[in-house]
Amino acid sequence: MQIEAFSQLFPLFNGVNPETLEWLLERVDEHEYPGNRAVLMEDAWGNAVYFIVSGWVKVRRLNGDDATTLAVLGPGDFFGEMAILDESPRSTDVIALAPVKLMSVTAQRFIQTLFKDSQLHHRLLQTMVRRLRQMNWRLQITLQPPHVKLAYTLMELSENYDQSREGDRRIFNFTPEDLAAVSNIKPEEATKLMEKMKQKDWIEVNESDQFIYLKNWKQIRHLAGKA
Repeated sequence: MQIEAFSQLFPLFNGVNPETLEWLLERVDEHEYPGNRAVLMEDAWGNAVYFIVSGWVKVRRLNGDDATTLAVLGPGDFFGEMAILDESPRSTDVIALAPVKLMSVTAQRFIQTLFKDSQLHHRLLQTMVRRLRQMNWRLQITLQPPHVKLAYTLMELSENYDQSREGDRRIFNFTPEDLAAVSNIKPEEATKLMEKMKQKDWIEVNESDQFIYLKNWKQIRHLAGKA
């Protein structure tokens, strides 16, 4: 991938010295996984950072036979950095939700890149703080009704991965099960609420292009308590 295209796709590298990016991209590996395939396993030692070129993954924490979805990540995002920074086994696993293309950078090369460019170091800290704030907000709405938690998930996904069509925000067409998991609600609740939103013309699900269009963004934000 060319330096300019890489910088545009991954906001983490916006403003980073082109020479640093060129050095980083000299040694990257490319990976492709089908949907429902494990990309990273919990307890594996961190040896690389992964950048999502296309497709979607979910990050889960395992507790015996139960799994809790912590986040959904899409194009332009990355994962695996925490296990590298604190030099410990991964505390989560990562599952492809749809066919996904990734680029990986070894732990050593990623750390060296951080030392080469203070701007990159700062942007990484900003990203981690943003993720922490989002997690804190999720904890704050734990006791809120299902419709609030689902609306927040739709809003968060749109703000992180906004792709518009004639002014309508849109996100990947996640299954009700995946939306329920990341929203911490029951699948049947997610299905019922999504149907209600479609009836009210707040959202439009387009099966052909695999997107959910958020047609009434103002109302969804209000429902999520972010108006």
